[in-house]
Amino acid sequence: MIKKVLCLSAIIMMTAVSCKKETTIEKTVTPEKKFAALEKANWFLGRWENNSPEGNLSENWKKLNDSTFHGESYFEIKGDTVFAEHVSLEERNGKLSYIVTVPNQNEEKPVAFELTSAEGTTLIFENPKHDYPNTIIYNHVGTDSLVAEIRGLKDGKEKNEFFRMKKK
Repeated sequence: MIKKVLCLSAIIMMTAVSCKKETTIEKTVTPEKKFAALEKANWFLGRWENNSPEGNLSENWKKLNDSTFHGESYFEIKGDTVFAEHVSLEERNGKLSYIVTVPNQNEEKPVAFELTSAEGTTLIFENPKHDYPNTIIYNHVGTDSLVAEIRGLKDGKEKNEFFRMKKK
């Protein structure tokens, strides 16, 4: 009789254990965005212009790849280009750089400005070693406007210039 009770108890225990509901908790991992700093500048993309009696300013930004935007800026007076620059906005190792190359300046070598602040829709890039400018600020105003500002010491005096543009 003891054998029957032990055998029956063993069967009941095995049935109970095999019917036990297992709960698993799945942890959802949100992947970290690879180029989060550059993503803050997505609003750069497109064509920006300011047409005035002094001349026509334009900037055109395109996405080259996940880590780089390329921009070209021109200032024209009566159809003649009086200023041009090529800009790369590049994220490398989590740092965003604004890299400018201007024909006939600085032996056409690129000058890098590092992102020092990104609050709201304002991005500030700085290079304290560059003569002028040493600060470049882009401020996205509303959905279709931006104000670019360059500042620094020029001829021993603090100077800043503003460039207002609308998206086209």
